[in-house]
Amino acid sequence: MSRIGRKPIVVPTGVEVKIDGHTVTVKGPKGTLSRDFHSDIAIKLENNEVIVERPSDHRTHRALHGTTRSLVANMVEGVSKGFSKTLELVGVGYRASKKGNNVVLNVGYSHPVEVTPEEGIEIEVPSQTQIIVRGIDKEKVGAQAANIRAYREPEPYKGKGIKYSDERVRRKEGKTGKK
Repeated sequence: MSRIGRKPIVVPTGVEVKIDGHTVTVKGPKGTLSRDFHSDIAIKLENNEVIVERPSDHRTHRALHGTTRSLVANMVEGVSKGFSKTLELVGVGYRASKKGNNVVLNVGYSHPVEVTPEEGIEIEVPSQTQIIVRGIDKEKVGAQAANIRAYREPEPYKGKGIKYSDERVRRKEGKTGKK
């Protein structure tokens, strides 16, 4: 039995969950999220808790059980608290600045890179070497942060690039280091 799938999702106060067939809509203080789920998985709302059940022990149903539960839990957490990812720019001359709603990155290219946030995502630049991506949809926040990081991934020799704040870059010795 899926340990994650069996756990009920407690709905906090101020959050409203509406289940219409296989479409779940979650409304909270930060916004509204809606998503369609697989027709085999049953999603119920009982005693202010969302319960996800599967019809059989078939391999696909087992896989969908935990995934569906996690997605619904992320929707509930997103509309109540929100999600954020923090990125750091490491390197001489690497900096970020806010230009209207967009973010301009100077990361070693001959031109500045302009990043436009997706709908429902806001990007904050508290300092020149830090970027915070916020939103209510965990998937979109992670994708936007990954797209920004992809402009200059951290390299292992000097550690230069755009990295997540909790990411540890494994450093390598240069070719003169073994002597």
